[in-house]
Amino acid sequence: MAASGDLFLAFTNAIFHNKRHRFVTAVSSDSNAIKGMLCMIAGTFLLTTQDAITKWLTADFHAGEILFYRGIWMFPVLAVLIQLNGGVTILRLNQPKGVLLRSIAALGASLFVTISLINLPLAETMALVFSAPLLLTAASPFLLREPVGWHRWLAVLAGFLGVLIMIQPGVEGFNGWVIFAILAAVSSASRDLITRRLGTADSAVTVMFYTSVVALIAGAVTLPFGTHMPTVQQWGWFILGGILVTFAHLLVVMAFQLTEGVIVAPLKYLSLIWSAVIGYLVWGDIPGPMKFAGAALVVGAGLFILYRETRLHRARM
Repeated sequence: MAASGDLFLAFTNAIFHNKRHRFVTAVSSDSNAIKGMLCMIAGTFLLTTQDAITKWLTADFHAGEILFYRGIWMFPVLAVLIQLNGGVTILRLNQPKGVLLRSIAALGASLFVTISLINLPLAETMALVFSAPLLLTAASPFLLREPVGWHRWLAVLAGFLGVLIMIQPGVEGFNGWVIFAILAAVSSASRDLITRRLGTADSAVTVMFYTSVVALIAGAVTLPFGTHMPTVQQWGWFILGGILVTFAHLLVVMAFQLTEGVIVAPLKYLSLIWSAVIGYLVWGDIPGPMKFAGAALVVGAGLFILYRETRLHRARM
């Protein structure tokens, strides 16, 4: 989930900004809207399946190993993206400090998601990570000087209430591992804040390349403290995860190409449904009523913020 934003950014740049490899310009026909929705539904399913693979691998590999072995399979995809965007010359950085900070934030997101998946149900982890847009909205006035009206502030408060309902601090059944999922959300929001500050001085593929390098190095650093060489079957899981991520992001990009973002963006929250279904089928996880109620508040708040931002954007046009 945490690397998902990075890959989406990279694929969007490669496909939208390369004249030789663009899709057909988005149209508003009902047919394309349906196709776009189907692409987003399939894309979120593949992304959630990859997160489930990560959770499965945590039984045999620590977070650093997963970062390293998964990171290896990022570079064949990156090689294609770099070639599509003009070759190795695009790897020259214009804002090295900013890109490094963003890479560290993205690393934190990936690391904390992986750690949280060790002892948290898949659906609960995803619901907590989806609080990142709330954090991003709350931080925007202070770090980006972007105005946030009272409607969105109320949505942020409602979403944070949902987080508290899910984690139930001070209750006997409180699971301390939720701290890592919340840290993943904070890291994701930090990554997105830095991305906004960076602008377009460095291409998305360039940023993604250095983000992947940082993650790979961080994973490699942990190997001397305990490592396991994957079996053929486990390598298969790592490769499958890479393939699923690749096709998932292509589907997501196609969804945004086929129709307006306001139609398909809310469908990203289907990840919570997929994670609940996969969690039940694979691990027998059944979220309690408090988890459902908290997740509903988080999702509702996120959708309302998306609605308000879309409305404000259209008003400015």
